[in-house]
Amino acid sequence: MKASVKKKAVLLRSQGYSYNLISSKLGVSKSTLHYWLADRPYRANSVVLERIIIGRERAAKTKNRKKLLTFKEASSYARTNTGRLSSKELLMLGIGLYIGEGQKNETVGVINSDPRVINLAIHWLTECFGVEVKNLTLAIHLYPDNNIKRCLRFWSDTTKIPPAQFGKTQIDGRVGKTSLKRGKLPYGTAHLRVKALGNKDFGVVLSRRIHALMHEVLKTRA
Repeated sequence: MKASVKKKAVLLRSQGYSYNLISSKLGVSKSTLHYWLADRPYRANSVVLERIIIGRERAAKTKNRKKLLTFKEASSYARTNTGRLSSKELLMLGIGLYIGEGQKNETVGVINSDPRVINLAIHWLTECFGVEVKNLTLAIHLYPDNNIKRCLRFWSDTTKIPPAQFGKTQIDGRVGKTSLKRGKLPYGTAHLRVKALGNKDFGVVLSRRIHALMHEVLKTRA
């Protein structure tokens, strides 16, 4: 009986069936099949290949479902743990942003490629320090594959800063940089700056206030 079963197993294996399918058909464990058939040449048949494809599709769908669940959980967590910011919370959030992305000289400004970050900086400056839109200027840093007009219109529409308040657009022509950045920054990088326009509170005074706040935050959290 054993020899007959082994013969059938050898035949099925030669026909391209996997250990799983042979085990299911003959009721023989996969460890036994491996012992019998390990040295036999094998090429998967269409049935096995189809099962592999189906298995991969199922695994991909399962992985995608798990990924979506983690996103939903993260979104729920974020909604639960955030809400409308108080004035002090906004001030501290802005200081954290400025520590990472702000200019560290006496010019007040934030540089970033994410329009949400730039808009947060604008909201912080206007709400916490009374800076007016007329005191804000943008200079856009682009790469050769960027469409200049489209990018400038995007930043103006997104930030509500008039094009007349934009500085000179810079095109990065450095050798070796173009291929690395192509397509990664579709709207380039925005350099947001505050101009005093004769109001000292929006000039060096504002810069020193921000730097003093940074110092206090870094000192108390060090």
